[in-house]
Amino acid sequence: MENCMKLTVPAISENEPFVRDAVAAFCVRLDPTLDQLSDIKTAVSEAVTNCIVHAYAGGEGEIEVECAARDGALHIRISDSGRGIEDVARALEPFFTTLEGDERSGMGFTIMQTFMSEFSVRSAPGEGTVVTMKKQISPAVRREDMRGKVRDAHG
Repeated sequence: MENCMKLTVPAISENEPFVRDAVAAFCVRLDPTLDQLSDIKTAVSEAVTNCIVHAYAGGEGEIEVECAARDGALHIRISDSGRGIEDVARALEPFFTTLEGDERSGMGFTIMQTFMSEFSVRSAPGEGTVVTMKKQISPAVRREDMRGKVRDAHG
């Protein structure tokens, strides 16, 4: 049986840190480095924030998060059933935002793409958006292994 997790939360800003931490806790079993864990948390935060800010525009809705750990990688799918994206290619451009007067940088998708091993967006107006990400995990160096290397280096 594949190790997986599914979580559905209301699309409110209070749930962003909860989802980020739940995904981080789930992926700990893959033994990521601190940098990998930070990348994952940042990408998840960006995806969830996009759902909250853009998909429902302050209205009610849900965010669905699915994670699976397989083949040394974390697979993440974050989806909403909100208003969708009219032009996905344009939305993927750095600094593009539909909220010009807001404090948004338009870098959410760029950050997700940069921090993850694989990234894709599927969306259609009125049908919602699905962000799929994968992070290949190279296990953290264990402390016991590191102590041995330090001893070897210093004789």
